[in-house]
Amino acid sequence: MPVKIPLLLFFSSLFTTAEIHAEITFSEHIAPLVFENCSSCHRPGQAGPFSLTNYKEVRKRGRIMLEVMEDRFMPPWKPVPGHGVFANSKALSDEEISLFEKWVESDRPEGDPDKMPPFPDFPAGWQLGEPDIIVSMTEAFPVPADGRDIYRNFAIPLDLPEDKWVKAVELRPSERSVLHHVLFFLDESGRARELDGRDGKPGFSGMGFKRSGSLGSYIPGAEPLLLPGDLALPLKKGSDLVLATHFHPTGKAVAEKSTVGIYLADKPSSKTVIPMQVPPAFGAGMGIDIPAGDSKYRIEDSFTIPSDVEAIAVGGHAHYVCQEMRMTATLPDGVTKPLLYIDDWDLNWQGSYLFKEPVKLPKGTVLKTEIRYNNSSSNPRNPFSPPKRIRWGKESTDEMGSITLQVVAADESDAAMIVRSTRRKTGRNLLAQAAKKLDGRLNSAGQSDLTRSNVLRLLDKNRDGRIQESEASARLKESFSQVDKNKNGTLEEDELQPVVEFLKARRKR
Repeated sequence: MPVKIPLLLFFSSLFTTAEIHAEITFSEHIAPLVFENCSSCHRPGQAGPFSLTNYKEVRKRGRIMLEVMEDRFMPPWKPVPGHGVFANSKALSDEEISLFEKWVESDRPEGDPDKMPPFPDFPAGWQLGEPDIIVSMTEAFPVPADGRDIYRNFAIPLDLPEDKWVKAVELRPSERSVLHHVLFFLDESGRARELDGRDGKPGFSGMGFKRSGSLGSYIPGAEPLLLPGDLALPLKKGSDLVLATHFHPTGKAVAEKSTVGIYLADKPSSKTVIPMQVPPAFGAGMGIDIPAGDSKYRIEDSFTIPSDVEAIAVGGHAHYVCQEMRMTATLPDGVTKPLLYIDDWDLNWQGSYLFKEPVKLPKGTVLKTEIRYNNSSSNPRNPFSPPKRIRWGKESTDEMGSITLQVVAADESDAAMIVRSTRRKTGRNLLAQAAKKLDGRLNSAGQSDLTRSNVLRLLDKNRDGRIQESEASARLKESFSQVDKNKNGTLEEDELQPVVEFLKARRKR
């Protein structure tokens, strides 16, 4: 039996729908949404390829904007809701996307311009406003049109007369497209300054300087992170800033000259900011070796927190074939807290995510990171077609993988102990991987007995009875300082017992 709808109700519903659509205008409803979530990047001089600063610009691109909103491609926000509550979220709600869709489908009316909110007063050039210190590379570095990725360090003298404390660092590239990332290191020795330009080009290669601190990183698409409250990072008198830069040629020869803005705190930080990276060293100790075509390759690692801490921020790092990553915290009572989950990793949109409120994690909490890679042809971001075997490495087309949780100790007197614990974790991971490599070499050399003398015999190339750092395998070099107990710059036979123990443990598995 057909359902009868009263005509009055039928026409009333049509009128209501039309009225709702007519009420959605750019001036009243869409401008606030765009100005808050899009215009910070989509304005002159910023990363967006076009501007979204007024009605004409937004109307022109309304349809494509709706498509990328519905695909959750824009605004760029990778964390999945429900896995951490973040203060700097750019994710649009379903209701906001629905509002934008109704505006587009109703022919994108402007409405009354007098009802449009004023355009935000974004700082000219700098996202966080005028920095306290502005410095630049002394010379532009030439990046060729093609070829392998380039790793280059640039020393920038700061000439500070006294110690300072840093709230944030912002980098402005001259050629944004060729920058894969930049790490901000500090050097108190002056060695980086000595090395810069020695080979006739700006900067220098390798890590031949002693890093005395870190001020974070620059990653395309990520907003600079301003540390909350009175937290700040130490910047010692006489330190030089070192930009450890990863260039990725894009088909066009350019010259990059980066400018850096440093934002200072008014007073020293009340607590030490400690990075807990799981796995450490960007996964260098995990033996990442992904077969071609493997869409479900996984790594996982964990770290037990040795003292009560509060987590303030979290962020991940990987390259092209990573597909998803997750970090959880399992508390001593068995309760598991989700800290970060990204189900569609994109190298071009990685960043640090500031928790809306500090996350309390008691002593004994186990941090666990799980990362999945898709090295098959079904991954549109795979750099190889057809897919190739991919191992851990520093090139963009190699792989890495880790999640870093930034924490502060609940009791500042525990900070140094926590830092030592994270360093031991790094050493263990790297040493385990070094042991794996050594085991293979021992077997190949017919020295299958796991003894310190066999390890020494394999690596001691100049036969002086000790292992110089230059003689160590690549993985052993990375954990050299942990194995070198007497800190004399060489490894004697009696210091090789940890390597032997890792080899024995590995063979038992």
